[in-house]
Amino acid sequence: MTRTAALCLAASILSAQSLRLYPGNPHYYEFRGKPTVLVTSAEHYGAVLNGAFNQTKYLDTLARDGLNLTRVFSGVYREAPGDFGIARNTLAPTDAAYVSPFLKVGAKFDLGKWNPTYFARLKSFIAEADKRGIVVELTLFCVYYQDRMWKLSPFHPDNNVNALGELARTDALTMKNAKLVAIQEAFVRKMAAELRGSRNVLLEICNEPYIKGVEAADDWQRHIARIIGEAEAGFPEKHLIARNIANNTATVDNPDPNVSIFNFHYARPPAAVAQNFGLNRVIGLDETGFDGTLDAIYRMQAWDFVLAGGAHYNNLDYSFAAGYEDGSFAVPGNAPGGGGADLRKQLGVLRRFLDGIEFARMKPANVVSGGVPDGASVRALAEEGKAYAIYLHTGRVLANHRPRYVYRTDRQSAALLVNLPAGKYKVEWWNPRTGKVDSTETFGHEGGRTHIASPEFTEDAAVLVRALQ
Repeated sequence: MTRTAALCLAASILSAQSLRLYPGNPHYYEFRGKPTVLVTSAEHYGAVLNGAFNQTKYLDTLARDGLNLTRVFSGVYREAPGDFGIARNTLAPTDAAYVSPFLKVGAKFDLGKWNPTYFARLKSFIAEADKRGIVVELTLFCVYYQDRMWKLSPFHPDNNVNALGELARTDALTMKNAKLVAIQEAFVRKMAAELRGSRNVLLEICNEPYIKGVEAADDWQRHIARIIGEAEAGFPEKHLIARNIANNTATVDNPDPNVSIFNFHYARPPAAVAQNFGLNRVIGLDETGFDGTLDAIYRMQAWDFVLAGGAHYNNLDYSFAAGYEDGSFAVPGNAPGGGGADLRKQLGVLRRFLDGIEFARMKPANVVSGGVPDGASVRALAEEGKAYAIYLHTGRVLANHRPRYVYRTDRQSAALLVNLPAGKYKVEWWNPRTGKVDSTETFGHEGGRTHIASPEFTEDAAVLVRALQ
């Protein structure tokens, strides 16, 4: 075999490898043979269960904007039009457009029979995402926030022929109803079987299992994780399992050994990363998007979370809807969140910034000891003596304020006091909104603290400091 052929074979093997934790640093993913951070602004989880949604057009849009993640719900939960104030909600299909994993027999579902149309649609979506280098986070279950969501579920006793008996929505994600648990086990095993060989999928157990009054029980979540592991025990490559921990932050005291990803929602500021960094697993922010419609809000949250050491960011993008799979729907001003082409391009800047550094060799570091403007925050990743990626922003959460997340819009500058070893350095100041490098300089340093002055900026700025050999 020639050297060229050997390299091609090695590249092919790497590209065929399933998503996994990066062996050199399990705080990050490895995808297609490279350490990876997943970043996206994606539709509201209905791309598979909503038959009116054009999957290919949607995935083309994410790929064009440089994003590499989408999150979808499995179909055992859906919403009604108007829920959460979301216009043209992709998770609220019409009854005619709803594609369930279970086969409908007459007016009701048979939870013991599978819908081949659903599984064909799911597998096509995953395959098309893989072609575009996009990872699919498939969330298997979701709590039923209100009775109206529960009444739409195939699991509701009125909607199936399986004689589940009396079943409250508060018990739907617990071990209390043996018949339902057996059906859920079969569903999970079916999912695992259908997804065998898919290399761009991670499986999340349940969306927001911590919601008061409708919690998914801890023993049930651990049971589902075990069922996934058992179902995939003979697979040559297994899917990563994620667990959704809390809104904002919480410390994971007794981690499930089957879980490799710990997801948080609305983690701003990103305290959850530092609190759980010792788990040596991926920490994700896999939902934000209820903080108003302005792009800067979600750009700041993404940079802040990733530069704190997170490896997974997903914003709810309400510009995606059936008929608007290119993300061109004009998000109403009263929507809970935003989205659109400009935001997606800004998040693409973050991905390009990450592509230019060896982030998997870096770790969160307190290298900035001064010079931060009043009311601003700073995060940094560092490989000591070699590279420093620093993000400065003015965003913060205010209680009893709409939107809750606010930021400064005036022009300002900073002279960050950074602790560096002796050496020669190159400095690049990036504009996170445009992706342009606004200024560069090189300087020699004798070691210790030194000021690194920024150009004028609004809202936020990023600086990359590299040692020159």
